[in-house]
Amino acid sequence: MLKSDLIKSILKKHPYLSNNDIELIINLFFKKILLSLKDNQNIEIRGFGKFSRKKNIAKYVRNPKTGEKIFKEENYKIHFKVGKTLHNKIN
Repeated sequence: MLKSDLIKSILKKHPYLSNNDIELIINLFFKKILLSLKDNQNIEIRGFGKFSRKKNIAKYVRNPKTGEKIFKEENYKIHFKVGKTLHNKIN
Protein backbone atom coordinates (compact mmCIF):
# COMPACT_ATOMS: atom_id res chain seq x y z
CA MET A 1 0.00 0.00 0.00
CA LEU A 2 1.30 3.41 -0.92
CA LYS A 3 0.94 6.52 1.20
CA SER A 4 -1.46 7.95 -1.40
CA ASP A 5 -3.61 4.79 -1.13
CA LEU A 6 -3.70 5.20 2.64
CA ILE A 7 -4.80 8.83 2.27
CA LYS A 8 -7.57 7.82 -0.16
CA SER A 9 -8.88 5.08 2.13
CA ILE A 10 -8.97 7.44 5.12
CA LEU A 11 -10.66 10.08 2.97
CA LYS A 12 -13.42 7.59 2.05
CA LYS A 13 -14.14 6.86 5.71
CA HIS A 14 -13.86 10.51 6.82
CA PRO A 15 -15.03 12.73 3.95
CA TYR A 16 -15.23 15.80 6.20
CA LEU A 17 -11.40 15.88 6.39
CA SER A 18 -9.44 17.44 3.55
CA ASN A 19 -6.77 15.59 1.60
CA ASN A 20 -4.11 17.98 2.94
CA ASP A 21 -5.20 17.44 6.55
CA ILE A 22 -4.93 13.68 6.23
CA GLU A 23 -1.52 13.92 4.57
CA LEU A 24 -0.33 16.25 7.35
CA ILE A 25 -1.51 13.81 10.04
CA ILE A 26 0.22 10.86 8.36
CA ASN A 27 3.45 12.84 7.89
CA LEU A 28 3.42 13.91 11.56
CA PHE A 29 2.83 10.31 12.63
CA PHE A 30 5.82 8.99 10.67
CA LYS A 31 8.00 11.93 11.71
CA LYS A 32 7.26 11.22 15.38
CA ILE A 33 8.22 7.56 14.89
CA LEU A 34 11.46 8.59 13.17
CA LEU A 35 12.42 11.12 15.85
CA SER A 36 11.66 8.64 18.65
CA LEU A 37 13.84 5.98 17.03
CA LYS A 38 16.65 8.52 16.58
CA ASP A 39 16.43 9.25 20.34
CA ASN A 40 16.68 5.49 21.02
CA GLN A 41 13.10 5.22 22.26
CA ASN A 42 10.83 2.28 21.50
CA ILE A 43 7.44 2.84 19.90
CA GLU A 44 4.64 0.50 20.89
CA ILE A 45 1.24 0.61 19.22
CA ARG A 46 -1.00 -1.74 21.17
CA GLY A 47 -2.45 -4.50 19.00
CA PHE A 48 -0.22 -3.56 16.05
CA GLY A 49 3.40 -3.96 17.12
CA LYS A 50 6.57 -2.48 18.51
CA PHE A 51 9.34 -0.58 16.70
CA SER A 52 12.81 -0.56 18.21
CA ARG A 53 16.36 0.25 17.17
CA LYS A 54 19.04 -2.46 17.12
CA LYS A 55 22.79 -1.89 16.84
CA ASN A 56 24.91 -3.71 14.27
CA ILE A 57 28.47 -3.96 15.61
CA ALA A 58 31.50 -2.87 13.61
CA LYS A 59 33.13 -5.81 11.84
CA TYR A 60 34.99 -7.00 8.80
CA VAL A 61 32.79 -8.34 6.01
CA ARG A 62 33.67 -9.99 2.73
CA ASN A 63 32.49 -8.90 -0.71
CA PRO A 64 31.10 -12.14 -2.21
CA LYS A 65 31.98 -11.13 -5.79
CA THR A 66 35.61 -10.17 -5.25
CA GLY A 67 36.43 -11.83 -1.93
CA GLU A 68 37.81 -8.50 -0.69
CA LYS A 69 37.57 -7.83 3.05
CA ILE A 70 35.89 -4.53 3.93
CA PHE A 71 35.48 -2.90 7.34
CA LYS A 72 31.85 -2.10 8.05
CA GLU A 73 31.31 0.50 10.77
CA GLU A 74 28.62 0.12 13.39
CA ASN A 75 25.15 1.19 12.34
CA TYR A 76 21.55 0.75 13.41
CA LYS A 77 18.61 -1.12 11.97
CA ILE A 78 14.92 -0.88 12.73
CA HIS A 79 13.34 -3.95 14.30
CA PHE A 80 9.57 -4.54 14.24
CA LYS A 81 7.86 -7.07 16.48
CA VAL A 82 4.27 -7.75 15.49
CA GLY A 83 1.59 -7.47 18.18
CA LYS A 84 -0.63 -10.35 19.24
CA THR A 85 -3.84 -8.85 17.86
CA LEU A 86 -2.37 -8.19 14.41
CA HIS A 87 -0.72 -11.62 14.39
CA ASN A 88 -4.02 -13.33 15.22
CA LYS A 89 -5.92 -11.37 12.55
CA ILE A 90 -3.37 -12.27 9.86
CA ASN A 91 -3.28 -15.97 10.76
